[in-house]
Amino acid sequence: MDGTFSLILLLLFLWCLCSRRMERFELTAPAAFVLLGLLLGEGTGVLDLALSHETVKVLAEITLVWVLFTDAARLSFRALRPELGLYVRLLGIGLPLCVGLGTLLAAVLLPGVSGWAALYVGAALAPTDAALGATMMVNPVVPAKIRRLINVESGLNDGIATPLVVLALAGVSAAEGIAGPDAANHALVQLAVGAAYGAVVGLAAGWLLRTALRNGWASEDFAGAGLLALALLGYTSSLAIGGNGFVAAFVAGLAFGSAHGAPHRVLLYVEQSAALLSVLVWLVFGALLLPEVFDHLTWQTAVYAVLSLTVIRMVPVALSLAWSGLDTKTVLFVGWFGPRGLASIIFGLLAVEELKSPDTEAVVPVVALTVLLSVLAHGLTSVPLANRYGRAAAARGIGPAGAAADELPVRGMAAGALRHGRRRGGPAAP
Repeated sequence: MDGTFSLILLLLFLWCLCSRRMERFELTAPAAFVLLGLLLGEGTGVLDLALSHETVKVLAEITLVWVLFTDAARLSFRALRPELGLYVRLLGIGLPLCVGLGTLLAAVLLPGVSGWAALYVGAALAPTDAALGATMMVNPVVPAKIRRLINVESGLNDGIATPLVVLALAGVSAAEGIAGPDAANHALVQLAVGAAYGAVVGLAAGWLLRTALRNGWASEDFAGAGLLALALLGYTSSLAIGGNGFVAAFVAGLAFGSAHGAPHRVLLYVEQSAALLSVLVWLVFGALLLPEVFDHLTWQTAVYAVLSLTVIRMVPVALSLAWSGLDTKTVLFVGWFGPRGLASIIFGLLAVEELKSPDTEAVVPVVALTVLLSVLAHGLTSVPLANRYGRAAAARGIGPAGAAADELPVRGMAAGALRHGRRRGGPAAP
């Protein structure tokens, strides 16, 4: 195991050395580490990831907590105000339609899947991950309004979908006798407690840290580490009082960001720490989860994965953005760039660890295959579709001229990467 751990550390350092260079080949960190995990994992025996179930679960839980907190904390309500109507459409109409359509098609297509398991599939594959289309997100030919729309949706929909995933897993456990018959009702109570508790923790922590930094009591050098602890504290203490820790972490991040608890340079440290664990999750996904997908691959799984990236995503987006003022090409562009990524993987890992039923073999492969297809499809189309859409937008006068910088960084991408993307193509779009 020591040799395996050393190899993982070496891969991380090598990626650090060549990550910007790899941008020229449109190779993102998620795609690179999925590929490395698949090539070096169980199939070749090079990467002996003999991880216990508890280790995998802890890795998934900590990563999800930090991602939920940071995604929410970097988006204040003031920053959302300019395009609030579009965000409400995508998250309040498009996301529920996506979950509903995904649930319906899972119940129809996937053999032997219960209603709760179908809901799990629909909810687990609803969140998007803008990092998989990172080259598009820093492409200055794409109007910043559209990049912000995709980015904000990605930052919030994983937290909104989490309660549904938790509820679905509880329902499956109850139906299979793994948990008590009232598991679903108990999960609803936990979600409510977690949301209320997270709001209190986030607002209080935001006010305390902002006051401490303003008065010189706290140092920004250690504030980032403190926020890592705060996110985990919200999770663990919520569990201790009977709440749902994931919802508490997400709501705490929303409240903390709205309270302007810390400048972005402090949040960046937390975001980079979450990105490190995220890379490890992608590696585990390629090494451990994908081989299981290939062992249980069926035509129904493949068809659902394709539908998830197209019909299940694009139809709800089109319906939610109808009469919004956005033209057809923009609606199609936003609909396509809904990559499935980190949140869906973590939901899949949690299902593997929490469910010990036949439903696991039916639902986890479809989640994993959808993410794999998304890594490939969105990675390959990010640059050509962004350039094509950007030219069309410029022809309609929605160009990047005279723009201000986009203040919302993409998950896992530092400000330097964003500046580099702008230098490659010119100023940011409005």
